Amino acid sequence: MKVVLTQDIKGLGKKGELINASDGYCRNYLLPRKLAVEANKQAMSELKNRESAEKHKIETEKAAAKETAARLEGKTVRLTAKAGSNGKLFGSVTSKDVAEVISKEFGIDIDKKKIVFEDAKSFGVYPVEVKLYNGIGASLFVSVGE
Repeated sequence: MKVVLTQDIKGLGKKGELINASDGYCRNYLLPRKLAVEANKQAMSELKNRESAEKHKIETEKAAAKETAARLEGKTVRLTAKAGSNGKLFGSVTSKDVAEVISKEFGIDIDKKKIVFEDAKSFGVYPVEVKLYNGIGASLFVSVGE
């Protein structure tokens, strides 16, 4: 019997998958516990609609990530920090600081976890990699000065 799972079931499948299970297993276990629904026309159309909506969502996220990457690629972000007489910073410039400056300058909110950046402990220019989506990223530079 073909059924569409309504919950993840270990060893059987994930939520929303169309599976083929034995009639007895479906009638006696899956259907009474509402773990699955019979694969009729309505359930199949809902499954197709959900899949197309998910596909559309992924496409729009990829397009937005590509647009953001194009806006950030090759840019230089300037940060100011206090330092001692030898040029060593009091503290360090972190990915959180870089995310805040990108948000102010470009109006793009980026999670600090998606910024690959070794903390800057002295003045200079540092390369930064921003991971926007799976396989889509942007490279930019951070200039730390007074």
